[in-house]
Amino acid sequence: FVGNSTYLDDHGPPPQKVLPFPSQVVYNRVGKCGSRTVVLLLRILSEKHGFNLVTSDIHNKTRLTKNEQMELIKNISTAEQPYLFTRHVHFLNFSRFGGDQPVYINIIRDPVNRFLSNYFFRRFGDWRGEQNHMIRTPNMRQEERYLDINVCILENYPECSNPRLFYIIPYFCGQHPRCREPGEWALERAKLNVNENFLLVGILEELEDVLLLLERFLPHYFKDVLSIYKNPEHRKLGNLTVTVKKTVPSPEAIQILYQRMRYEYEFYYYVKEQFHLLKRKFGLKSHIRKPSPKPEFFIPSPLETEEPIDDEEEDDEKWLEDIYKR
Repeated sequence: FVGNSTYLDDHGPPPQKVLPFPSQVVYNRVGKCGSRTVVLLLRILSEKHGFNLVTSDIHNKTRLTKNEQMELIKNISTAEQPYLFTRHVHFLNFSRFGGDQPVYINIIRDPVNRFLSNYFFRRFGDWRGEQNHMIRTPNMRQEERYLDINVCILENYPECSNPRLFYIIPYFCGQHPRCREPGEWALERAKLNVNENFLLVGILEELEDVLLLLERFLPHYFKDVLSIYKNPEHRKLGNLTVTVKKTVPSPEAIQILYQRMRYEYEFYYYVKEQFHLLKRKFGLKSHIRKPSPKPEFFIPSPLETEEPIDDEEEDDEKWLEDIYKR
């Protein structure tokens, strides 16, 4: 039909697709930290903005052998750009295997709240279906499924003690075996990775501000995310992912959890402080209710959110460029 067209001779090959920067983003989502809500948003956003959302059906393999790391990094790196890859997996060092290090993002939450959400979700699922929990944990014995949370904690069952409680830090520390050992080494390495490899680590308790900053930092991926999140139809979907049958442990049991999770809390408060500094830099106020008296068993936070202060003026765009150059 076209015959001996000379179009290409006259015009040359079509121009290459112009990619946004960064064009490689990894969300190595922490379990029970709002990730299903964010993934729901990403599915909508990927269609709206035309980026490649690469997800994984593997939910229970966060620690990888060296060969598994190499294979996964290879698969991610060859995905069509711009891409956003998401999976429950501990931090991967792409540069160690000769790859380009992507931009990382993540969200964490109060460690005890995360643990409790996971404890009851494994047993009873969420509002998406009454039998959802049976599908996820078909081999769980009835006495285990209905094990009282206080008994689990006070009698030191494996599920309610270390190393199982050392959960958030390895997502940022990485794949080194010592990252799974509760202690200073893993904590400091996790902090270092947050500073050097993560564009943003948000706090689930302040999710709307997390979404606002993601929209500012990564507009090609997150433009209009907050309006979508606030849409009543999306909220209806989000409500289906709320864990059911959650109960609150006794003050004594919570105090024990805090003691067992002290490294998790040190990391959580560190990330929270960094997040609040970022919010102040971009003029976001932290709306904090007047603090109510805390029971003795709650760890007092030395890093309560403050109202924004007048920082020295800095070019926000230059600051973003510096982050991307890391």
